[in-house]
Parts: sequence; structure tokens; C-alpha cells
Amino acid sequence: MYTLPTLHLTQIILRRVKIPLHEPFRISSGAVSEKECIVVEMRADEGVGFGEASPMGGSFYSADTPDSTWKALAEQLVPRLAGCEKLRLQDLLSVFEETPGEPFAKAGLEGAFWDAGAQHLGRPLFELLGGRRRPIPSGVAIGIYPSLEELLARVERYMREGYQRVKIKIQPGWDIGPVRAVRERFGPVPLMVDANAAYTLRDATVFEQLDRFDLMMIEQPMAADALEEHAELQRRIRTPVCLDESAESLDALREILRLGSGRIVNIKVQRVGGLFNARQMHESCMQAGGSRDPAHGRAGHFRGHAAPGAGGMEPDGRGLAPFPGI
Repeated sequence: MYTLPTLHLTQIILRRVKIPLHEPFRISSGAVSEKECIVVEMRADEGVGFGEASPMGGSFYSADTPDSTWKALAEQLVPRLAGCEKLRLQDLLSVFEETPGEPFAKAGLEGAFWDAGAQHLGRPLFELLGGRRRPIPSGVAIGIYPSLEELLARVERYMREGYQRVKIKIQPGWDIGPVRAVRERFGPVPLMVDANAAYTLRDATVFEQLDRFDLMMIEQPMAADALEEHAELQRRIRTPVCLDESAESLDALREILRLGSGRIVNIKVQRVGGLFNARQMHESCMQAGGSRDPAHGRAGHFRGHAAPGAGGMEPDGRGLAPFPGI
């Protein structure tokens, strides 16, 4: 692992980008038709780095939005760095500590810092993070559609394009039927589901029925703060429960580990406030007995005990294993 250099900062540029999607992407709590992100460019004598701050539009997915993140960057974080000619990682983290919240904005700045440091050292970012080059099967996240026929058509198209794993979004009334249909049509394809917190423990029978479809994981069945309920659900089913929205900080992760709320954790770099925090969470999972499992891509898997681990880290769903979507 390499030590990041001190950057002699010259300029920070913010750009706001909107990319229309081919079709709306729908999850249990809402839909989006375009991807909006803020690109952070950090210029220094040592090199130029880019970071991304891309919360979803609206507030159905997180408290952070493109508008709030832009404001935090433009009015709080970037001005605080304006007089900092020499910038170390610890200096950047100190500025973050002085600004409550705003994890997406902080992740964008920190990502640009890491990138500039990697460019200066002439090393890929994964090496700086202590990773190694290895093949990881790509997967695709598929939203909710009006009919099973449309869902199956999308799965077939993506598999034809080379995706090797499939995650489908579910919600009450759109769960067992879609999973059964995908299994019947595509057989043993690696398959997982994501509820984006659409259920409660009263719906446990749904997950008990899903348990027979040999899923890789069931992601975020219930609300982010329902950690005890997730632990109870995990005790009832053999399919690993994956925590995503719940895993928003190191403190939250410690509670997940203590309760045994699942066996997989999806650590999203932007949700947790940057690579430094993500690395801390990853190391905590590994110390608790986790294993890196490329078969799960964005998540790390705990073998055996009901405790989650994290093996892959990506900038809000993109990176080591590209999962389009949320």
C-alpha cells in the first residue's frame, strides 16, 4: 500500500452533468429518468484528479440530492480548501469533520484527491487502496416493470450482452412472481433481489418463500434503522440478507455486526462519505471474520456465521463490478 503525497493545490472545478437514461429506472420508492452527477476536478502541481458526487435526484433514495450536494461543495467545502495550498489527506479529513453530514459532497472531493495522488505516483487507485487486480463478473440491476414479459425481455437482453449476474428490484406484489419467472426462464443464473426497504417483518413469509429460489442475497428488505428486525429475518432464512441503506457509517456497521443483521454489507463509497470511511468499514468487516468474494462483486460475504462483510468498494454502484442502477 502506498502513502498519498501532499498536493500543492491550485484549483478546484465543479461541473454538473445530466445524462438521460434509455428508459426510466424504477425501484420500490420511486423512479428516475436521468442520471445527474457533480464532477469534481482537483488541480494540483502534482497532477489532476477527478471525483464524483452523484446522489439521486429527489429525496426518495437518500437525504442528499444534487442540489444539496452542489450547495455543500460550492458554499462550504470548496471555500474552506481555497486557502490550503498544501493539502494532505488528513487536512481534507479535518475539513470534513468540521462540516456535519454531506457524505456525497465529501466523497466527491476525496475521490478527486485520491485520483490526483494516484496520477502523481503513476499507480492505479486499487493498488493505493491495498487491492489486487483480479477478474470480477459483471452484473446488472434491473428495475420494476409493468409486466413480467418486459422484465424477462430485459434480463434476456442483458445476459446476451454479457452480464453474468442479475439483480432485480422487488416491492410488495412484485416479488415472488418475478423471481419465479426469471428462474423458470433462465435457470441457474446467479440471481439476487433488492427491496430498497419496501417491507416490514410482517412480510417475513414473502422472504421465506423467496428462500427456495437459491438467491445470492436479499438486499435491504426493511427500513435502514430496522436492524433488529433484519437480524430476526436472517435467523429465519438461509439466503444471506444484504444491508445497503443501513450501512451508512462505521457506527451503523458496528451495530449491524453486533446484532448479526445480515451476512453481506454493500459499502457504497459516496453514501459513507468517501474512500477513507469505506476502507475503515471494510477493515472492520474483515476483522470480524469477513471474506472477499468476487462472486458477490459489490459486497463481501461472510461464510458461516450471521455477520456481514464487505469485499468490494465502488463509487455508489460503479467500479469493481459495474452494476447499473441503484
